[in-house]
Amino acid sequence: MSATYIWWGVTLYTVAAGIVALWSKRGKSRTMSGYFLGNRAMGGFVSALSYSSTTYSAFMLVGLAGLTYQGGVGALGFELLYLCGVSLVAVFGPRFWLAGKRFGYITPTEMLGDRYDSKAVSLVTAVFSCLFLIPYTAVQLAGVGYLLQGMTNDAISFTTGTVLATVLAIVFSLTAGLRSVAWTDALQAVFMVVTATSVVLVVIDSLGGFGSLFHAIQTEHPGMLTVPGNGYFSFSTFLGLTLPWIFFSISNPQVSQRLFTVKSMKDLRHMLLGFLCFGFIYTLVAVLWGFLALTQFPDLPTADLATPKLLASSLVPTALGVIVMIGIMAAAISTVDSILLTLSSVVARDVYRRSDEAQQLLIGKIVIPIIAVLAFSFAQLELNLIAVLSVSASAGLLVMVPAIVGAFFWKRGTAAGVIASTTVGGLLVIVLELFQLKWLGQGSGVWGLTVSLVLYVGVSLLTRAPEEKAAAFLSYVRKALREKGAV
Repeated sequence: MSATYIWWGVTLYTVAAGIVALWSKRGKSRTMSGYFLGNRAMGGFVSALSYSSTTYSAFMLVGLAGLTYQGGVGALGFELLYLCGVSLVAVFGPRFWLAGKRFGYITPTEMLGDRYDSKAVSLVTAVFSCLFLIPYTAVQLAGVGYLLQGMTNDAISFTTGTVLATVLAIVFSLTAGLRSVAWTDALQAVFMVVTATSVVLVVIDSLGGFGSLFHAIQTEHPGMLTVPGNGYFSFSTFLGLTLPWIFFSISNPQVSQRLFTVKSMKDLRHMLLGFLCFGFIYTLVAVLWGFLALTQFPDLPTADLATPKLLASSLVPTALGVIVMIGIMAAAISTVDSILLTLSSVVARDVYRRSDEAQQLLIGKIVIPIIAVLAFSFAQLELNLIAVLSVSASAGLLVMVPAIVGAFFWKRGTAAGVIASTTVGGLLVIVLELFQLKWLGQGSGVWGLTVSLVLYVGVSLLTRAPEEKAAAFLSYVRKALREKGAV
């Protein structure tokens, strides 16, 4: 596809998203809550679309399509289990929202520090959030780079694509904080699901319908419609990929922070239901996309080129291909700017930790481009298979799951237990990923979660719990849940 068409599409998208971002500004956000949480006043509809766009990034139409191309229908089971894991929001969402509203939390790591009555807990969980989310951010930038490079046959380089995504994410984040990100996310979510679905229907129709597609897969690629199929989705691989995704909604701070932003419990429910509907449709579309690429281009050098190759082919009308490409790029940028906001708020609130909120807000804004440049540098490594890299980054965040669950359901948990489980578990995941080690055939997420759970419980039982703080926190949440009818 001609690079000229791509640049025109990028220009139109940038103008449209820029107008939405500026419109959302409507006055300056002078507080941490205003800038990073939208004054906790986000409606259910916008929150659902923003949550969807933040979650479903380059991972889906580049990563999940590539994973389907690589291993077959097992990718569908993997992603559907993630949707099942989102049901955790029904349990933890009201608790996050109530605690955040009552105690004024800006970040999930601040909440953990207060619940366990330890600033060290906030600091440690903040540091490990940055360690794992910066590579995850780089994966999104890489997704844009691969997309533009693949669709233009290298006329637009990988580096140019990642630079473009980095700059736009910084601009959208700095314009008005969460409000600009949420409204541009909402625009992007509608755009990407409508256009992606349209392309799938157009291409399948041109190939003779669903029957012809699945007959071709069954005939030319036997095993891709079964698990483990061609052998890619062994049990250990499937477990290693799925486990981080099941807990994604509470372990990833850029997602769980959104639970602080909604206006009411009703809006929280609307956000969850809207996301589940969006996610189910988008999952089916991404998997079908991978299968379509497999039947048409079975010998690609890397699975992550499945989507760019399909979009640039004669099967997709040029205008529609450009529109969908913009939708995928927008989704990746949406995830990046959401992570930039979350990590900058974490650094300002839990690492910088000065009492002056104006200074915290200034530090948060300064940190945004710094984090973006770090992620850009990591993206230049051009590592392959985006879906696997996304899961690897999320595997490290699994080590905070015991502390998060314990914060609401086990008053015996201690700061020492959180620090030990997060530090040792996190370092273990880093070592296993760096050296590509699989003990007993299991991935880093399995071992990280297991070790962190054992350490959290074991060390907590050996140390003293913050009884007064735990009692105040838990009693308020339980009482508020009863009053809201959420239990």
